[in-house]
Order: sequence, then structure tokens, then C-alpha cells
Amino acid sequence: MSSSILVTGGAGYIGSHIVLALRREGFWPVVVDDLSSGRRELVSAEVPFTEGDCGDEALIRPLLRREGIVSVIHCAGRIRVDESVRDPLLYYQGNTLVSRNLIAACVAEKIPSFLFSSTAAVYGNPAEIPILEETPLNPVNPYGRSKLMTEMMLQDASMAYGLRALSMRYFNVAGADPDARAGQVIPFVSHLIRRALRVYLGEFPQLEIFGTDYPTPDGTCIRDYIHVSDLADAHVRGIRYLLAGGASRAVNCGYGHGFSVREVLRAVEAVTGQPLPMVESPRREGDPAALVAQADWLRKELGWTPKFDDLPTIIAHALAWEKKALHDFQ
Repeated sequence: MSSSILVTGGAGYIGSHIVLALRREGFWPVVVDDLSSGRRELVSAEVPFTEGDCGDEALIRPLLRREGIVSVIHCAGRIRVDESVRDPLLYYQGNTLVSRNLIAACVAEKIPSFLFSSTAAVYGNPAEIPILEETPLNPVNPYGRSKLMTEMMLQDASMAYGLRALSMRYFNVAGADPDARAGQVIPFVSHLIRRALRVYLGEFPQLEIFGTDYPTPDGTCIRDYIHVSDLADAHVRGIRYLLAGGASRAVNCGYGHGFSVREVLRAVEAVTGQPLPMVESPRREGDPAALVAQADWLRKELGWTPKFDDLPTIIAHALAWEKKALHDFQ
């Protein structure tokens, strides 16, 4: 039987793509999701699915035993920086405490390895770009702190219990499955590319550019955009690394080059063939000026070679999904 991998948040944006990648590579994904932001339709009926809280040890421990789980990919969690600033305790509950309980369940059931969906937000406002895995960790918002706390718990669990853990620090995830089998479906549209495409499709009247006075070439924030399918492939490689006995560590997940907000919007206009109505607004609290990864370890040690490192391709895949989602997920 193929190796069974538990994917928390497997009905969400990134989790659903990881499930697709695991199935393609011969693994047996098992999904648990409370459907607070995920959609059951994003997971094939052939994939074992449990609706519930991945921080509920009474739910998770029997599931780990029943499904013969050999590793966990923990994607479930809250992801909005602005929301974390307004309601930090919500994030320490939904990200940190839930992760603690899930880790405890894995330790109790002797699960040997754990892959965690972390974030570049753990770096805060780094002094140098690109960002190394060794760059000092100094998150500037509760979202980043809630994720860093989980990384720290995994480091301690690795030392104390032998749980081998890989914390994958995502940069800006974008795009959608090239075959439009999965994509973003949450009602709140915050990601830049998705928001711009929804403006193009007529759902919003205009696009806000938050901050035009950053210390960057055009004054807008710079981000390293990684296609979600490439990120999913990195997770499969991460699981193979852990199952082969790989040591615990954190790893950057990005392409190693960035685009400013204005550059992204020009690319969206080029792909759609239409100008976007825009308005300039003040900075949002907690937004760093630039976040660009150095992801050499991922490429060299895991043999990761991205297939979709092209901004127009990322936008085109996202557009195809958004057109489908507007019809299928209203």
C-alpha cells in the first residue's frame, strides 16, 4: 500500500494542490479540514476525508492509527496579516494552539515526521534581500509570530521526541492548478493577483495599491511569487526527504526573484488585454517592503525544479480558475 500522508487543511487553496501532487506521485493522501475556509469539492471523492478540527486530539489520534499515517503535512491555519493585527488571540488559538495539539497527537502516536506550512512572515522586515534561511527571525505581526511559535515547538519536539520536522517558509503563493482542478475559493479576496483578476472580471470596481512610498524602485512592495503547483511539488519532495530520514530544518519556498505591485498589475493588464482601474491608498500595517527568497537548499538538496516560474503563466492559470470559480463556487 502507498504511504499514507495526513494533510490538514487539505480542502483549502494550498492543501488541495498538495493532495493532487501526492496522488500524482503515488502517495495516499488523507484529508482533515474543518471547512472554515476550504471547500469539500476541491478534494476528490476517492480521497479519505474527515471534517473536523485538526487540533482535536480525540479526533486526530484515532485517525492517525486507522489510516496508517506515516507523515503529516500541516496546512490548516489562519493566513490574513490584517486580521491577525486586529485579533491576535484568534491567531494564537487557530495557528499556535491547534498546532501544539496536532504535534502532541503525532508524538503520542509515534508519527516519525511532520511537514509544516510556515511563512516568510517569520522574517519580518529583513535587512538584506534575498532572504536566507539563516536570516534573523523577527516577525512584525501576530500572524508571523503565531507561525514562528509553531516552528519553535517543532524544533523542541525534534530534540525531545525525535519528531523530524520540515518547516517550509512560503513566500507569495499564487496561480492555480493548470487543469483548473483547484484554486482559491475563500470569499475574502486579499491576494494581489486574485484581487486584480476579480477587478478585471467585474466583481470589484477598482484595485487598491496599498503604499507607494516604500524604499523600492517604484515605491510599491516587492514579493517573490511562487506558483502553487510548484509549491505542492516542493512538499512532495519534502515528504520524500523526511521519509528517507532527513534531518529537521526550515526551508525557504520561493523562486529567488521578486516583482513589485505595479509590475504585477502591468502583467495582469498584459494577460487580460485590459487596463485596470486603480487607486493609491496608504500602507497597510505589518507589510514589509520586500520579501524575496534565497531557495538554493530546496533546489540543490531536494532536486526541486519549478515548472511555472513565469509571471504571465501564473496569472493565466489563476484567471482560468477565477472564471470557473465565479460560476461553480458562488
